[in-house]
Amino acid sequence: MTLIKSISGIRGTIGGQVGDNLTPIDAVKFASAYGVWLKQQRNKENYRVVVGRDARISGEMIQNLVMNTLVGLGIHVIDLGLSTTPTVEIAVPMEHADGGIILTASHNPKQWNALKLLNEKGEFLDAVEGAKILEIAESDTMDFADVDSLGKITKNDAYIDLHIDEVLKLPLVNAKAIKDAKFKVVVDGVNSTGGIAIPLLLERLGVEPIKLFCNPTGHFPHNPEPLKEHLGDLSKKVVEEHADFGIVVDPDVDRLAFMDEAGDMFGEEYTLVACADYVLSKTPGNTVSNMSSTRALRDITEKHGGTYEASAVGEVNVVKLMKKNKVVIGGEGNGGIIYPDSHYGRDALVGVALFLSLLAEKKMSVSELRKTYPNYFMSKKKIQLTPGLDVDGVLKTIETRYQNEQLTTIDGVKIDFAQSWAHLRKSNTEPIIRIYTEAKSQKEADGLADKFIEEISYIAKT
Repeated sequence: MTLIKSISGIRGTIGGQVGDNLTPIDAVKFASAYGVWLKQQRNKENYRVVVGRDARISGEMIQNLVMNTLVGLGIHVIDLGLSTTPTVEIAVPMEHADGGIILTASHNPKQWNALKLLNEKGEFLDAVEGAKILEIAESDTMDFADVDSLGKITKNDAYIDLHIDEVLKLPLVNAKAIKDAKFKVVVDGVNSTGGIAIPLLLERLGVEPIKLFCNPTGHFPHNPEPLKEHLGDLSKKVVEEHADFGIVVDPDVDRLAFMDEAGDMFGEEYTLVACADYVLSKTPGNTVSNMSSTRALRDITEKHGGTYEASAVGEVNVVKLMKKNKVVIGGEGNGGIIYPDSHYGRDALVGVALFLSLLAEKKMSVSELRKTYPNYFMSKKKIQLTPGLDVDGVLKTIETRYQNEQLTTIDGVKIDFAQSWAHLRKSNTEPIIRIYTEAKSQKEADGLADKFIEEISYIAKT
């Protein structure tokens, strides 16, 4: 397995050879490079970095390596222990820290882990900053602190509660309406830190949480990507408990999906659509999502009198365009809600609070709510990369073949047809080509994806 170095961080599988996987040596190397880069940003006496992790099995090992590497550079560490990605993002500015590191491989299976790197605002580094860190990592010119200048580690396990406090302070979170609605909700925490944070948030809002896989052992009970095919247990539990709906998050709690009262998926693409519908109804404005997200967000935005624009895939790209367009809400169709009034990071806790507010005010079921939105169907497929495959060459050939269609090439190739679209791109987080399609029926979306998979396979062989 190749060690993946991208704007999404340094990601790899545990074990194996140095440089090919996320081994202890690689963890130390990239933590060192980040620390050196951090010290180059500002000349000051004391540097502080917030570090937290999801519950994956390798997390404690990787976190200890990372924290003690920073200590060796003379950097003080605030150790959040088991945490969530948005919690670390919020903690960085609250701690007046210089940056943050989250140890998580997000939706990837348990053998994966990663270092996600934040700046002093608690936001992901951009491509230029990421490239500089990779350059430092390969330079072997890192200068560590002497014995009298080592950093210190301070534990702080209060930040999930502080994060919830910040969510509840948001003016659009209608805590009274939520409490009055007396919701009962099943939470699938995939045995990671969402199993800690989401039930605590629900309890603070007067919602009864039914916990499913909420023990943070890191032994994921199903594939941790919150997709329909992985969520049979949640569907069954929602129906058994006569719950109002179900919530599922990924291991680091930056992706959010809902299930309706009948145990059917609301659709992770529609998490952002629903939250945007609520926010735009209160604060009209513009929205942004990435190129692989549903057209329904554009439709809802225009209904409220706003303008929609799509960015390249990757949270840092979405945030950059959100700031440029001064949007009121944005995110990614994978269930990632970015609400600037809170912070510029995908946050499932914020998403849950906004969704509950919408549902409580509308006084309708989740299935009824879903019927109020435009109906699009998406297919998300992938092709495993083989050694020697010229991905850029394959995508260039696709671009040439479809040059008479509406094309966008800022991130792979997106082809917009009248009633559908297809987006083909190399993943930032896995050694795969992603093929995302959307159409007016699931059959059409799947058929379009299969057509492009066949086409890519043919081009790769010729």
